Amino acid sequence: GIISLISLAVLSYERYCTMTRTAEADTTNYRKTWTGIILSWTYSLLWTVPPLFGWSSYGPEGPGITCSVNWHSRDANNASYIICLFIFCLVIPFAIIVYSYGKLLCAVRQVSSIHRGPGRSREQRILVMVVVMVVCFLLCWLPYAAVALTATFGQPGLITPAASIVPAILAKSSTVYNPIIYIFLNKQVSEML
Repeated sequence: GIISLISLAVLSYERYCTMTRTAEADTTNYRKTWTGIILSWTYSLLWTVPPLFGWSSYGPEGPGITCSVNWHSRDANNASYIICLFIFCLVIPFAIIVYSYGKLLCAVRQVSSIHRGPGRSREQRILVMVVVMVVCFLLCWLPYAAVALTATFGQPGLITPAASIVPAILAKSSTVYNPIIYIFLNKQVSEML
């Protein structure tokens, strides 16, 4: 799940940099791509390894069919990890996504205000893609985050195992939706199909 969130943030930032770059992109140089992949996996690993060394723990999630962070433990060690996970693996990636796509949209608007016509449809396509990406991101991860925070900081027993199934499945299925969004809302890719 974390790699999915971080990859979305890196991808949004890379998309912003690529679209606002004045020079033609070098499609033969994969160094930036590999750097983004390695940074995404390293950052994700940095946040998934601590429970193995005692900062929080892993355990059965919901009805016991999946494994996740132990959301139900109420000690300070676990609560601090949950708060850090929420900030560094949900809030910050979401802020990067909003910033990158917001700046990208502003750049496209500037160009389309100078060049009326085809720039308008490009701006609308990018706006639709940005809105769909952000809404899907929120629909997939906010319920999961809310359940996790409620289980950690709310009244004991408030979140039943059955109630946690849908948010967990939604969050973990986000990796399926992202490629679909990129394929069908990215004109360059959809023209190839």
